Order: sequence, then structure tokens, then C-alpha cells
Amino acid sequence: MKQLNISELKKIAEREMRASGFIIENPPQVEQEISEIKSGDLKIDAGVLDLRHLLWSSIDNESSRDLDQIEYAEQLANGDIKILVGIADVDEFAPKNSAIDEYAAKNTVTVYTEGEIFPMLPSELSTDATSLLPNVDRFAVVAEMTVCENGDVCDARFYRALTHNYAKLTYERIGAWLDESADEPEIFQSIEGLREQIILQREAAMRLYKLRREKGALEFETVESSAVKSDGKIVDLESVLPNQAQLIIENFMIATNVETAEFLESKRVASIRRVVKTPARWRGIREIAQKYGVDLPETPDAPALSAFLEARRKADAVHFPDLSLSVIKLLGAGEYVVQTTDDEPDGHFGLAVKEYAHSTAPNRRYADLIVQRLLKSAIENQPSPYSIDELKSIAAQCNERESAARKIERLMRKLVAASVMQNRVGQTFQAIVTGITASGTFA
Repeated sequence: MKQLNISELKKIAEREMRASGFIIENPPQVEQEISEIKSGDLKIDAGVLDLRHLLWSSIDNESSRDLDQIEYAEQLANGDIKILVGIADVDEFAPKNSAIDEYAAKNTVTVYTEGEIFPMLPSELSTDATSLLPNVDRFAVVAEMTVCENGDVCDARFYRALTHNYAKLTYERIGAWLDESADEPEIFQSIEGLREQIILQREAAMRLYKLRREKGALEFETVESSAVKSDGKIVDLESVLPNQAQLIIENFMIATNVETAEFLESKRVASIRRVVKTPARWRGIREIAQKYGVDLPETPDAPALSAFLEARRKADAVHFPDLSLSVIKLLGAGEYVVQTTDDEPDGHFGLAVKEYAHSTAPNRRYADLIVQRLLKSAIENQPSPYSIDELKSIAAQCNERESAARKIERLMRKLVAASVMQNRVGQTFQAIVTGITASGTFA
């Protein structure tokens, strides 16, 4: 195999996308609707709060422009912390049954490859009109949550608002500062109060995180890699390590998704949930634990598995990512299901929660856009815009397209790795063998 450049990877990715049934060009009707969008013409309707005065900020990857989420925190006198999570109001520019909506419904997910990003929504929306970009006004659906000192969300409410992102921060820069491996970001000097905002957000996130762990939420660590590019070529791979900035966003996201599901449940609205069912291959997980001298319960037990994983992380941090990967495979993938008001929820085994609805990435996932519409109608006490049968059809489409997207992303990562390794032929490396099958050895 020859070493591939970025343009060649793009062609391969486009070919795989088409072969898997994804649409990668905007249909004429979509182009027409895009031409009619005026993102700067924002009028505050009744029921929409003007929250542009709050010091909103976002934390995302440095290269990201499809910003779905912004955050704000406020210290309360009783010790609680109020956090506001603003989610991009994608529905404002991509209403149900529009050509843009029908286009998104076919792909259902943004596909990320090293050669090209294939957005679920036209880029004119996802990276502009519906993106919570810095220094522009944007509509958002806000989850306002009060985090008690013990980490419980003791109060939550939802509403629509007009917002303004004052700072686009990055995982890389903020994470390095919070982890005390880099100096304070210069942007703190130009925006008064931003430093204190991030510190307060970290405190709220740590409260949420500690309670989640106490309830048995599973914490894994997998080694992700990012391509190093130079002169149109991918020349190397580098590891992407988790940091405290990611912890803030992850815990705010999980809290929002839980509270969204519970709010819709309280309004007796059927919705699409994200579930990881009780693992059918629990026996395999028990066998892994037994190799380390630990006997997990005979029936699936998230707190027990969580305690085992934490003990292994402390005992052998170097090999913990390999153990994580083995357990993740046995847990099985998450899926979308329809939750009616009369059904017992399947829950999310990995997060140790009963109610969970993807809601925080409507620019990138169609299920989140559907939940956003359900949420907006529930806020206004209007009937659900979707029937049960419609929701089931959408959930099935999201599951199928997500599986197809994962295969493409996995293939492209392997191609990139194989291409980079062309320059390493003859070198010797240490590796951990994670599996042996008839088709080959995995390391």
C-alpha cells in the first residue's frame, strides 16, 4: 500500500459514503431553502428570553465550527451552582418536513473522516446559521439546572432563549491549563470573569461526576489518535488524551440529556431515547474480571463493574485502555429506541441512569434534532409533532445509518494508520494483543 495524501483519502471517503447510501451533495430543493435563510434576522418571539448579557462560552475541538453547545455557571448563596447549557436551535432553520429536514433524515449523522467531514446538515447551517459561533447572536434551547453540593440536580427547567457566545475555547488549550501543564489562556485577560466562569463550571462538573461514579457509572479510557498533517499529507499519528476541559462538557452533556428525558417523561411525551441495554454478554465480562482475581455478581451489576474498572485503572494505568476496549466490546453498542409514557425505560447501563435522551448535538445527530422538536413543543404545552410510528421509523433509520457511519470511520482510520506505517517498515514496537480470531490478530 502506498502512502496516501489527504486528497486521495477524500476520494476514498466519498466513494465509501456513496456506496453506503449516504447523500453527500445538497439536492436542488435544499439549495433553494439555504438561499432563503437569513441567519442575522433574529426576532424574539413571546416566550423567548433574552440572555445575551450572560457570559456564555463554548469548549470544543480547535477545528470545530459546528458548535452545538454553550455554557454558563452561577454560584448561588446556599452553595448550589446553577448551570445553563444552551443547545443550538437547529429547528429554527430546519423545520419539520422542510427539504433540509428531509435531507438530514436520510443521513441522520455527521460522518467524520481524516480526509473529509460529511455534515448531516448543509454546512451553511451546521457551521454558520445554526452554529453557536463566537461573537454572534443565536437562538438556543436552554437547560437550566441547579447542581447541589452532593452532585444531585435538585431543580431543572427548559426554555428558549437568544444567546451570545463570547468565547470559543478549545479542549486542547483549556484542558492543558486546567491540568496545570500550560499557562493561563490569554483570552482570560481580554474577557473579564471568563477565568472564574471556567473554574466554577469545573466545580459543577466535578460534583456531577462524583455522584455519577457513586451510582455506578462506568468510566473507560480508550486511546484515540489524530492525524498529523503536513503539505497535504498525513505524516504521523498522535494520541489524543482526555483532560479536565472534556470532563466539563461531558458531564454537562450527560446531565442535560438525563434532565431532558425526565422532562419529556413528566410531560408524558413519547420520545427517542439512547439506551445501552443490560449486557447479554455479562458472562464474558465476569471471565475478564476473574483473570484479575475478582468475582463479579452473576447478574449484571453496574456499580460492581465500575468498582472493578477503577481498581484496575489504579493498579495498571498503562494497560487500562486495553481492558476498557475489551469490556466495551462485550457491553455492546448503544441504540435508539422509542420510549412511550407507559413503558418501563431500558436505561443506559454504562451511565447507570434510567432516563437518557440524546439532545445536545442537533447539528450532528438527527435524533437530537427530533428530541429538540419534542422539547420545544413540550415547553409550549403543544401536542407532540410526531406519532409513535413516526418516532419508531426515525429511530430505526438512525440506528442503521449510525452503524454505516461507524464502518466508514473505522475503515478510514485503518487506512490512515496503514499509510503512516509505510514509513515504519522494519522498526520494532511493543504492543498489546487484544484478540485473536480466524481473520487475524488484533494488537
